[in-house]
Amino acid sequence: MHPISVTILTKNSEKYLQEVLSALHEFDEIVVYDTGSKDNSIEIAKKFPNVTIFQRPFIGFGPTHNAATAVARNNWILSIDSDEVVTPEMSQEIAKTVLDEECVYSFPRNNFYNGKWIRWCGWYPDRQMRLYNRTRTRFTDAQVHEAIIATHLKKVPLEAPFIHYSYATLSDFLSKMQSYSTLFAIQNVGEKKSSPLKAVAHGFFAFFKSYVLKRGFLGGYEGFVISTYNGHTAFYKYLKLYEANQRSTTPPKK
Repeated sequence: MHPISVTILTKNSEKYLQEVLSALHEFDEIVVYDTGSKDNSIEIAKKFPNVTIFQRPFIGFGPTHNAATAVARNNWILSIDSDEVVTPEMSQEIAKTVLDEECVYSFPRNNFYNGKWIRWCGWYPDRQMRLYNRTRTRFTDAQVHEAIIATHLKKVPLEAPFIHYSYATLSDFLSKMQSYSTLFAIQNVGEKKSSPLKAVAHGFFAFFKSYVLKRGFLGGYEGFVISTYNGHTAFYKYLKLYEANQRSTTPPKK
């Protein structure tokens, strides 16, 4: 296997971190980049000999991912979240792949909620670009919904999946809705117009798209909860943006 640094952003990530790090024993280095954990995340990370821990402020998802990449030892970077588990099949496929610096590699992600693999609501297929060479690209500077910049690179789909424990409880949905909607408003204040009516329209369409167009109704209770979360998140994103624009001295561009 090429020397690969795995980067993981953590904050109060103790729930899955032991399993996440245990699955990465074949990788050369794991960078745990912690942005203020108050739980046992740091103590868990210290147990693993291939883990290097950095404790820094959170500066938005894209910039924080790039900061974690900058302190890694290797140029090849595998970026995963603290609730994502690399399967043995994924590790083996990476080890067998002859990596090309001019390529970025994606993997299918299997998302779980309430103990169930969710294949509706746009959660499947959920291919994610996660393996790249930092001398050729980086993450965008987006506060939320960051992504690896790959417009100038060849995108290579690998087949082995990784597992995502996306939400364990309803409280997780509410917590992420709060943080994501706030970051969206910060990112787009002065850039996008919004209004209460636009917030309602976005919220309704997000629910309809998830529940009807992406067949969330086939997912029973879990499909309904996820679709409702998508609708509420869209609603509050645009409502918070409206309030942020009202407070801003710079009129939105569009």
